[in-house]
Amino acid sequence: MEFGWTKEDEAFREEVRGFIKEVLPADWSGLGGESSENLAFSRAVERKLGDRRWLVLAWPKEYGGLGATHWQQLIFKEEGSYNRLPGMGNLGINVIGPSIMIYGNDEQKEKYLPGIASGEIHFCQMFTEPGAGSDLGGLTTRATRDGDFYIINGQKTFTSGAHQADYGWLAARTDPDAPKHKGVSTFVIPTDLPGITITPQINVMGEHHQNHIFFDNVRLPREQLVGVENRGFYQVMTTLDFERSGVERWAGGRRLLDDLVSYVISERGSKGVAALPSGVRDKLAEAAITAEAGRYICYRITHMQSQGMIPNKEASMSKVLNAHFYQGIANLGVNVLGMYGPLHGDSKWAKLRGLFEYQILSTIPTTISGGSVEINRNIIANRGLELPRQ
Repeated sequence: MEFGWTKEDEAFREEVRGFIKEVLPADWSGLGGESSENLAFSRAVERKLGDRRWLVLAWPKEYGGLGATHWQQLIFKEEGSYNRLPGMGNLGINVIGPSIMIYGNDEQKEKYLPGIASGEIHFCQMFTEPGAGSDLGGLTTRATRDGDFYIINGQKTFTSGAHQADYGWLAARTDPDAPKHKGVSTFVIPTDLPGITITPQINVMGEHHQNHIFFDNVRLPREQLVGVENRGFYQVMTTLDFERSGVERWAGGRRLLDDLVSYVISERGSKGVAALPSGVRDKLAEAAITAEAGRYICYRITHMQSQGMIPNKEASMSKVLNAHFYQGIANLGVNVLGMYGPLHGDSKWAKLRGLFEYQILSTIPTTISGGSVEINRNIIANRGLELPRQ
C-alpha cells in the first residue's frame, strides 16, 4: 500500500521543519543528558511549543489543544523526534493528559489539562515499586480512606523525572482484600505534599533521571482520586497503551540508523556502505526494514486513535518491536565504529560525539521499562491472537 499526505499535511510538515530549524542550534546533537543547561533549554523550547499549542495538537480546543487531526500530531512527533527536538517528553502530554480526558471529572480536566497543554504543569508516573514492575497488580503502596482524605504509605522506584515534576500519576492499593487487579485506584498527587521524600537513582550513564519515592502517612484529599475507586488497574493499562504507542521512538531510531549510515559513507568514500562486510550490510538493511515496519504499526495506531479507538495489542506490538530494535541498532553501531564505538563523547577520539556508546548504555532497560517485552507478548497473545491464558 502507498501512503500519501494531503496538501495541508505536507504544508504542516514544512512548517514544523521550519520551526525546528529556527529553534535548534546548527550543531545540535541532542546529547548532553540531564544537565541543568539541557533542562533549561528543553523547558524554553517546550514553552514555545506550548505557545503554538503544538504540544497537544489533537486535544480539543477547550483543553488547550488545536483540535488538529491525529495525523498532524503524528507528523509533529515524527519530525520533532527525528531531529531530537527537546521539550516533547512531558508525560503529562503524552500519557497522563489523555488518561485524565478519559477518566477524570470536569473539575480535574479544567484544573490540569490547560496547564499540561501550555507546558506549565509537569507530571511523573508513579507505578513501579521494588516488588511490582511489569506486573502492576502486585503493587503494595496503600491508599487508606480517612474521612475526606486518603493516607498514602509505601514506595515507588524508577520514577522518571519525579524531581522535576509538579504532580505524580499514582497507582495505589485501596482494597487490600480484593483480587490484586481489582483493588487498585489512581490519583493525581502533588509532589510537594508533606511526607513525600524523593531520592535520586543515578543511572549507568551517570545521569539523574530516575528516583525513589517514599510515602510516609501522606494525606491526599479525596478529590484527587481519578475515575472509580478500585478500577485503577484498568485505567493504568490504558495509560500504558498511550505510552507504548508513540511514533516518536521509531523516528528517533530511524535517525540513529541514518546517522550511522552517513558516518560510514563519509569514512569510506564513494564505496560507502558497499565497502562493509556483507554481514554488516545485511544487518543495516534489516534495521531499515524494521524501522519502516515499526513506523507503519504506529500509522495503524494513529488511524485507530483518529476513529476514537484505544490501541491495545497494537501498542504492545510497537513496544516489543521497538525495544529490540533500539538494542540492536545500538549494538550494531558500536560494532561498525570498531574501537571508536565504546568511547565516551568527552573523548577527543570519539566518533559521532559518542552517540552509540551512550545508546548502548541507555538501551539496556528498553526491554523492561513501560512493561517488559514478556508481559507485552502475553498481551499480544491474549488480546491479539486470542490464545487462552495458562
